Amino acid sequence: MKPTVLLFDIDGTLITTGGAGRLAIVRAFATVYGRPDACDHFSFSGMTDRAIVRLGLDQIGVTAADSTIDELLARYVELLEEEVWKMDDARYRIHAGMLEAIDAGHANRCAVGLGTGNVKSGAMAKLRRVGLHQRFDFGGFGDDHELRPELIRRGAERGAQRLGVSLAEARVVVIGDTPKDVAAAQAIGAESIAVATGGHRADELWATGATHVFEDLSRPGAIEALLGGA
Repeated sequence: MKPTVLLFDIDGTLITTGGAGRLAIVRAFATVYGRPDACDHFSFSGMTDRAIVRLGLDQIGVTAADSTIDELLARYVELLEEEVWKMDDARYRIHAGMLEAIDAGHANRCAVGLGTGNVKSGAMAKLRRVGLHQRFDFGGFGDDHELRPELIRRGAERGAQRLGVSLAEARVVVIGDTPKDVAAAQAIGAESIAVATGGHRADELWATGATHVFEDLSRPGAIEALLGGA
């Protein structure tokens, strides 16, 4: 089996959070700027945290300097820690097949990491609620870059380092639920496994050119696709 790096998206892919992230962002804008409506008119799907905050600031006419974005994100993470524990279990859960996929990756000596637009502290807050925070010791995060392809590249580089190979020698698989996840994988020459567990149907995900598409990772053939047929 070729040295393999697996990069899992979080929201809509590994887990559903019942909208905890959006609630925390809304509260952050309300607290810092008195504008809970800053993000009312756009979807967060596939966006990085920094891009969300930048667009929200633009919507309310605030210059999006890096320091301004950092301030808002720090407040967001504080509030996110509260919001994730307010959700009931029916709304906050791990998606089907994900635990098995993570276990299979580790059992087959893959580098199992995250590829997420969440800043790292926010990612860990979300995963801690469902006990997954200790299953990933590296990744590409929203802290690394505002653009998803670049943070995915950083996660892939970290995974290759853990395998003791160059990025060129590694097989990289991005697991996500949006066209933006697929596009990021394509941008770095990686494979993609798209799951219809978020806001996009399987046919929409196939249309993006994803390497594989499954309703969820419990479906037949999903683990084999993850492991490259191993």
